[in-house]
Amino acid sequence: QVQLVESGGGLVQAGGSLRLSCAASGSVRRFNAMGWYRQAPGKQRDLVATITSGGSTNYADSVKGRFTISRDNGKNTVYLQMNSLKPEDTAVYYCSALTPSIGYWGQGTQVTVSS
Repeated sequence: QVQLVESGGGLVQAGGSLRLSCAASGSVRRFNAMGWYRQAPGKQRDLVATITSGGSTNYADSVKGRFTISRDNGKNTVYLQMNSLKPEDTAVYYCSALTPSIGYWGQGTQVTVSS
């Protein structure tokens, strides 16, 4: 059973930065891709960023140039560096991991950006 544990969320002022971490139980190399999604109250869960096993990255237009996804295979961890945060970035952020047969989700971490 795969476990994904997010950390690093919190309250920050607009313009500030946070770094989210997602620690996986076991090697992240087995995942085809890992990513971050977010869900604001009353809204659907949306893609924020993904990174493949080969290191290719993809970002939502709303975060391009501000957020950076990375992975540390040695630590079995994926990160999301978030800079120049805006109030509209406020949401619960979820880590995801995808294998050829199944996907996994973490429990989520709250990010709140005050204006």
